[in-house]
Amino acid sequence: MSLATSLPAPRSRFNTLPLAIGLFCLLWSYAFVAGKIGVTHCPPLILLAARFSLAGILILGATLIRGEAWSLSWRDAAVFAVLGIANNALYLGLGYTGLQSVSAGLGGLIVSANPVFTAALAALLLGEGMTWRKASGLLLGVIGVTAIVWHRLSVGTDSLHGIVFTLASLASIVAGTILFKLLAPKGSLWIGNGVQNLAAGVALTPIALTFADVDAIDYTPSLIGAFAFLVLGGSILAYWLWFHLLKVCGATAASAYHFLMPPLGMLFAFLVLGEHIEARDLLGIIPVALGIYLVTRPAKPAS
Repeated sequence: MSLATSLPAPRSRFNTLPLAIGLFCLLWSYAFVAGKIGVTHCPPLILLAARFSLAGILILGATLIRGEAWSLSWRDAAVFAVLGIANNALYLGLGYTGLQSVSAGLGGLIVSANPVFTAALAALLLGEGMTWRKASGLLLGVIGVTAIVWHRLSVGTDSLHGIVFTLASLASIVAGTILFKLLAPKGSLWIGNGVQNLAAGVALTPIALTFADVDAIDYTPSLIGAFAFLVLGGSILAYWLWFHLLKVCGATAASAYHFLMPPLGMLFAFLVLGEHIEARDLLGIIPVALGIYLVTRPAKPAS
């Protein structure tokens, strides 16, 4: 018996990517519900300024306590700070303002259009190929998302004012996604997320204190629970997973998972907030799932 045949075959490493994708989708979807709870008890800008500042302090504080070396250059730290303005302060500042007058389900729907605009800009600016398969997948995602909430616009209490703010929020996260891939900051994503959150908190705090009323905060268990989730599950874990997926999957493929947000967001909104949902809403999951498969399926190797 040869030495090669006598050695045990190496065990394949466990693929953690599906777990990361699933956890990201659950956290990101529920964040719309937690945000809706938060803005009903606290002015949105105050809520976000506190959320980002605390998340940044916790991340960088934990890094210091663990003795982890600072791995960002001044350039990379500046890039993460800029991303904090786009991906945190603008995206959620505008989005939470919109959530005051739109449902959590509709907010998730609008932001789920992220993959379409991201894919177009990624093909234009990042050189990510736009094949017929990807284009078909994106189209299916749009069809599914539209089918899920088509009738909700006529039966809900969503306002045009809130929709405009939510559309501006969508533009911010698309810009932040492209900037992350275009500027390609190096170093620890964990530390970068801390810088991003702290920069967003610093940027929003003076605005919140100027235009929002601190006395309007209603300190309830619901607010405390929502705030804890938004800091730990949203700003810390979900954003770290998001940047990890951007690095591993690319802008187009990672953004395609946002098509899952409307059905998941409406499910959470139904379970937690009692928002209206019908069985036909769930039919839109079929083209959404097929669209994600087409966009994220690896291309066949050339023979």
